[in-house]
Amino acid sequence: MKISPKTMAIIYFIMGVFFTYIAILSADDTIWNVTTIILAIFATLEIGVSIRLMSLHFRLKHKKKE
Repeated sequence: MKISPKTMAIIYFIMGVFFTYIAILSADDTIWNVTTIILAIFATLEIGVSIRLMSLHFRLKHKKKE
């Protein structure tokens, strides 16, 4: 069974939001600690992948219409 790019985009976006939430919680005194920076990088990558997957979904949807 294939999973659509739209479903994967939603999953990656939720994971990105989750990593952002954990990064916010891990910022105690300053946001410039290693844990916060690593979690923010992971969140950025996850949200970036979700944007790319949504663009792929719309391209496939547009191609299917034609």
